[in-house]
Amino acid sequence: MTAKEKAELLELARGTIIATVKGQPLPVPAKPAKGMESLSGCFVTIKQQGQLRGCIGSFVSSRPLWQTVQEMAVSAATRDPRFYPMKPSDLADFSLEISVLSPLHRVQSVEEIKVGTHGIYLIKGHAHGVLLPQVATEYGWDRETFLRHTCLKAGLPENAWQKECEIYLFSAEVFGEEPSAPR
Repeated sequence: MTAKEKAELLELARGTIIATVKGQPLPVPAKPAKGMESLSGCFVTIKQQGQLRGCIGSFVSSRPLWQTVQEMAVSAATRDPRFYPMKPSDLADFSLEISVLSPLHRVQSVEEIKVGTHGIYLIKGHAHGVLLPQVATEYGWDRETFLRHTCLKAGLPENAWQKECEIYLFSAEVFGEEPSAPR
């Protein structure tokens, strides 16, 4: 994606969150750039004071990326079960990160996982968990620690990855606002 397309998606996500919280109509880009029309999955992450405030995404989409970004922005702000829905007072100080995802690839061996390059989507029975590639980097995790935390996020024992789990990898083009960026 171009720098302009990334900036437009971040502006769209921010405008969408503000409109949603204020109960206003969602913004619509006049003429979305080519990169905003791709049928890619994405995650939208909201942070307040450097701490996670919401993160929701989808691995696939049958709609243009700009629409998927809007849907995930609304969900991250209002439907992440770990947090209360954002209120007008939360709009004073938040930053955004968007992760545009590659297609999923099922691994044959955990040795395929490259920390800092790949995100992990792990499934066992009805349990599933996902961690974006940047999470392992932010926390300084090695491959095994990354796998353990993905299991825990799925509600599984931390060593569940060693037996009968489906493990998928994906990469992401990650871009975001600076937390102290002027609004």
